[in-house]
Amino acid sequence: MERTRPPARMTGLVAAFSAALLTAGGLAASAPTAAAADAELASNGTFEAGLSGWTCSGGSGAAVSTPVHGGTSALKATPAGSDNAKCSQSVKVKPGSTYTLSAWVQGSYVYLGASGTGTTDVSTWTQSAPGWQKLTTTFTTGPSTSSVSIYTHGWYGTPAYYADDVSLIGPGGDPVVLPSAPTGLRTGTVTASSVALSWTGSSGATGYNVYRGGTKVQSVTGTSATVTGLSASTAYSFQVSAVNEAGESARTAAVSATTSKGSDGGTGTQLPAHALVGYLHASFANGSGYTRMADVPDSWDVIDLAFGEPTSVTSGDIRFKLCPVTECPNVESEAEFKAAIKAKQAAGKKVLISIGGQNGQVQLATTAARDMFVSSVSKIIDEYGLDGLDIDFEGHSLSLNTGDTDFRNPTTPVIVNLISAVKTLKAKYGEKFVLTMAPETFFVQLGYQYYGSGPWGGQDPRAGAYLPVIHALRDDLTLLHVQDYNSGSIMGLDNQYHSMGGADFHIAMTDMLMAGFPVAGDQTKVFPGLRPDQIAIGLPASTQAGNGHTSPAEVTKALNCLTKKTDCGSYATHGTWSGLRGLMTWSVNWDRFNNWEFSKNFDAYFG
Repeated sequence: MERTRPPARMTGLVAAFSAALLTAGGLAASAPTAAAADAELASNGTFEAGLSGWTCSGGSGAAVSTPVHGGTSALKATPAGSDNAKCSQSVKVKPGSTYTLSAWVQGSYVYLGASGTGTTDVSTWTQSAPGWQKLTTTFTTGPSTSSVSIYTHGWYGTPAYYADDVSLIGPGGDPVVLPSAPTGLRTGTVTASSVALSWTGSSGATGYNVYRGGTKVQSVTGTSATVTGLSASTAYSFQVSAVNEAGESARTAAVSATTSKGSDGGTGTQLPAHALVGYLHASFANGSGYTRMADVPDSWDVIDLAFGEPTSVTSGDIRFKLCPVTECPNVESEAEFKAAIKAKQAAGKKVLISIGGQNGQVQLATTAARDMFVSSVSKIIDEYGLDGLDIDFEGHSLSLNTGDTDFRNPTTPVIVNLISAVKTLKAKYGEKFVLTMAPETFFVQLGYQYYGSGPWGGQDPRAGAYLPVIHALRDDLTLLHVQDYNSGSIMGLDNQYHSMGGADFHIAMTDMLMAGFPVAGDQTKVFPGLRPDQIAIGLPASTQAGNGHTSPAEVTKALNCLTKKTDCGSYATHGTWSGLRGLMTWSVNWDRFNNWEFSKNFDAYFG
């Protein structure tokens, strides 16, 4: 995204000449004087109350004791990456009135401005202020304007700036009355991982905050919400408050609900507390060499057979066969392969058929393709006695139709039919059916920025396209292990871009999955987080296995930060996710090629 350049600047000569002309013509500017009815409208413009009343983008702001212009505090805001450290507040104003905005600033490329004026939004700036410098601008509100946003910000990639004594002088607007607390809070549908809530709204409220056990978990605009990501057979309490520009009301009396008993697929109780998932190249050969099922080490708790592949893109007909002996001279016989699967299962391991992969494009665009998918996948599961299914759809297997804008209610046939097919398989095989998914970050976390539209000018209907599938199947999902590789840089919840190959990338990408996030920035469409036991971090086992290989030391840092809140870098997690299930890797074969570095590191970490 191209950023707006700083405004053009007058040279010193032109500026001096202009000032001389104004003086000569009797037009020398004088400081504006407040009218008798005018008042100071900026809240905490001196920052003596910290950041109260102010919101700073990306957590960029802080109140500091030095340097200050007046009093004992000032604002320090630090731009970082794609964030310009904008700090703002909303102020009530009167329509058709004139206002003077000023502030004392220090630093390079410091801006002061007002937006939402209803006429012409204004800003002023200084290129360089090594000491305190006053910025002043004026504006007139439009005929229906009742509030404006005043702000300061810096510039991308520049050092921190300082601001103090921010002032807005003019006629005060009508005060906003704090809303009363909502009433009638009640529970609705309760599942193993979610509780539906509804309540009677409050007059003057513009939104509502939902609390679980005293912690705010959602903000909504309507009078209902569903709290998800809960544990099965667990009691929870909930409260709701109303909010508007004046602040937040008292909370309702608490209501309680106990989630139902979950299926094995939804709770993940079939797996150990911490698990290692690995893909086994069973149907093809590459530079990593062929590994027999019997030779897979006990480190691996879930073994995904790569791959079941379609006979055509749109047929829904999936086939699986062992690597031909011409490609894999050491391949075992079918009977030996099946016996090895049974031996793994007897040792408590799960063996799944993985559908898709890089070259296995699957589009269930019709109900006939959906039904064929169910039939053919069932045949593979039955023939080899497998424990479940891994969905590894890549490329254009999942993409959104134009107009499919709500991940909670998808209309795109390839998505609707996939959800239906998996639910049918789950119903057929029951609670012990293991369901995992391995999407790329493009299909999941990129939904935080985009949903069905791409960041490079044109539409890319794949952005976030896995979200409706994950959401619809969350109660049946055993594990989600997003591929944290081959993706490039992705923005986290801190609105900063994180690059592959380091601990911060995995911390940011994984935290998003459990904390949840608004889809395409729409606060009314928040993707609820999954439980930590449903999450494994997807990583390449070696530098040959994929772009974004992460060293064991960086993997350890990521695990420490996510599960213990130690060894954290620049990204601040939204929880301590001690129940994080584990790690996934592509692949068992590449780990063997790399002298088992990946699995040994995992075993050493989790004991």
